[in-house]
Amino acid sequence: MIMADGTPKHPYHLVDPSPWPALGALGALLLALGAGLGMHPEILGTGVANVVKAVQWWIIAPGLALILAVMFWWWSDVIVESRKYHTAVVQLGLRYGMILFIASEVLFFAAFFWAFFDASLFPNSPEMPVRAEATGGVWPPKGISVIAPFDLPFMNTLILLLSGTTVTWAHHAILEGNKRDAVRGLTLTVILGICFTGIQAYEYFNAPFSFRENIYSSTFFMATGFHGFHVLVGTTFLLVCLFRAMAGQFKPNQHFGFEAAAWYWHFVDVVWLFLFFCIYWWGSGKAPIALH
Repeated sequence: MIMADGTPKHPYHLVDPSPWPALGALGALLLALGAGLGMHPEILGTGVANVVKAVQWWIIAPGLALILAVMFWWWSDVIVESRKYHTAVVQLGLRYGMILFIASEVLFFAAFFWAFFDASLFPNSPEMPVRAEATGGVWPPKGISVIAPFDLPFMNTLILLLSGTTVTWAHHAILEGNKRDAVRGLTLTVILGICFTGIQAYEYFNAPFSFRENIYSSTFFMATGFHGFHVLVGTTFLLVCLFRAMAGQFKPNQHFGFEAAAWYWHFVDVVWLFLFFCIYWWGSGKAPIALH
């Protein structure tokens, strides 16, 4: 595949054999088994159940540790490869791949919004008497106090919107070859992401309802919790980009790693806007506001 003078015959990147896909699959299997046993320890018999109850949620540690290790080493390899093998053609393919990944994430969150709207728009559905009994025929369900939408949630909305401007600032700085402003913009974005996560953690610890309380609390925590997880992943993504920007690895025509992180972060921003307006604001209805 290499010509006599050492130049490749094509603009594509044929990766070398790697152990990471197999190890990643093994880690995912161990994590799934661990999570399944953690939720249902009796599924494999009494003997296994006793072991699971003894170690508790540490049972997911091997799978989680293996996945994190694979992520670190695999992405480290990709970063090294990007400086040499990611031609314009390869970057185009990566962009299509990132677009498809974000599209799959849209469908992922659509499932949680579907569950929330199905329960909130039809709390007194005659076809589902169990739901009507559980909610009292109203939404939010009777007896529940909600989080004030224009308190901490609104603050987090402002934080994420501001972070969208700082990551865009960093992007324009990279396109102009301005390393100093790129680092500044990324630093501010990472700090804002950490602030968002901290505020949401405080909100969760002081929430007036628990995950298993009713359909409102379950859909609330599933939707906002997975979004919080995505913010954590995006913050880590941008932190890696910050280190790379400080090392001068991003060039005006060679910075897809940052572009992917920025696209992901803007997606997180948009999802939060829907969460804020649909779940925190509209979804709170006329329920009483919980006091901290």
